[in-house]
Amino acid sequence: MAFVILTILTAPVLCPPALADGVGPVTNLPLPRFVSMKATEGNVRRGPSLSHRIDWVFKRRDMPLRITAEHGHWRRVEDRDGMGGWVHYSLLSGTRTVLVEQDMLALHVRPDPNAPVSAALELGVVAKLGECIPEWCELRTGGFSGWAPKARIWGVSPTEIHD
Repeated sequence: MAFVILTILTAPVLCPPALADGVGPVTNLPLPRFVSMKATEGNVRRGPSLSHRIDWVFKRRDMPLRITAEHGHWRRVEDRDGMGGWVHYSLLSGTRTVLVEQDMLALHVRPDPNAPVSAALELGVVAKLGECIPEWCELRTGGFSGWAPKARIWGVSPTEIHD
């Protein structure tokens, strides 16, 4: 009986959970989280090593990606369409970018739909992410900046506040 009790009490110490909910085991950063492509080209592999097959190549610098898992120097990422795989961490940047999901998305000078429009962005434009409040995010691209509704961009969580 003492052996059973000792086993039950020491099991959590000897066998800690492999991954705490929502935290990467390598970086201890939140999962999922958004990053961007640092490189102009990056191989996307089927698994987390150079021996795994390359499924495709990301070819867009600054493209926003969502990290969903970590393993050593590898990050499992996905794009806005849910396509992805394993990418070496050296190809990724913590610089936040977003993808415009509405054609001719108006950038307003303030986070207010009645505020003057400073620019309009085409569908698929990649913009640098600035401050985000509950329903709006500040974007910068091509020398223009302004506020856009969070629901019209991909690369930021709906509830995320960013400064």
